[in-house]
Amino acid sequence: MKSLKNKDINIRDPYVLVHGGKYYLYGTRGPTCWGKADGFDCYVGTDLENWEGPFEIFHNDGSFWSDENYWAPEVHYYQEAFYMFATFTAAGKCRGTQILKSESPTGPFEIHSDGPLTPRDWECLDGTFYVDKAGQPFMVFCHEWQQVKDGTICRVPLSMDLKETIGEPVTMFAASEAPGVIGIRGGENYVTDGPFLFRLIDGTLGMLWSSFGELGYVEVVSYSDNGEITGNWIHDKEFLFKEDGGHGMLFHDLDGNRKLTLHNPNATLEERPVFYAIKEQGGTIVVE
Repeated sequence: MKSLKNKDINIRDPYVLVHGGKYYLYGTRGPTCWGKADGFDCYVGTDLENWEGPFEIFHNDGSFWSDENYWAPEVHYYQEAFYMFATFTAAGKCRGTQILKSESPTGPFEIHSDGPLTPRDWECLDGTFYVDKAGQPFMVFCHEWQQVKDGTICRVPLSMDLKETIGEPVTMFAASEAPGVIGIRGGENYVTDGPFLFRLIDGTLGMLWSSFGELGYVEVVSYSDNGEITGNWIHDKEFLFKEDGGHGMLFHDLDGNRKLTLHNPNATLEERPVFYAIKEQGGTIVVE
């Protein structure tokens, strides 16, 4: 495997798992993002700049239902195993997020849930994982603007083994509710992408998600008013990342410092993972 720099890695939707003293970097393959696709990769490193890989962690051998638009793989360590939440599409079927499982962060990942856990008649994407204070697991996902015009972010409770949903999806908010978010394609369509849940030091529950502003793809920050995903969501007036980059997530590096990763620029075959230090200021997060 090659030794690569961030500038050498063409992925969208970067996601970092920190485990066992290493960083595991996942993402949507740039060259196959918008068409036929057959797998996901992982890159492994210790300094957020030098990576070994790619290591293929999932490959469709022809038996899997989806053969296009393999998007936004996230890998979460839960109940002593690794669970991948990833979005898939196929002709004649709605886009949705399915869960895969492995005993290793570098796979191989195998099918875990029986198909997508997003509603089968909804166009959905970018499912992420969240466990509330009571230990109840949820998937938070986007109901896509291409079906509803004003894209929304929704939640649905999961079984403890993450194999199925155990309730109906609930809409949390719509993209147009956030200050500064603009419509695309004539101004009537508002995008929600890439939700990611996090907490401030004081326990406040926040969410990163992406949409479009005057300068292109942006990173939005929103907060729950009751400390859980059941709350009303209040949106920051300023974007965390204002121009041509998004679908980000937060993690703590090996020194305990909070970092943001996202892809930038938002242009096909030019996307790269970038990393920024994050600090809390004025009751929210900002890029240092």
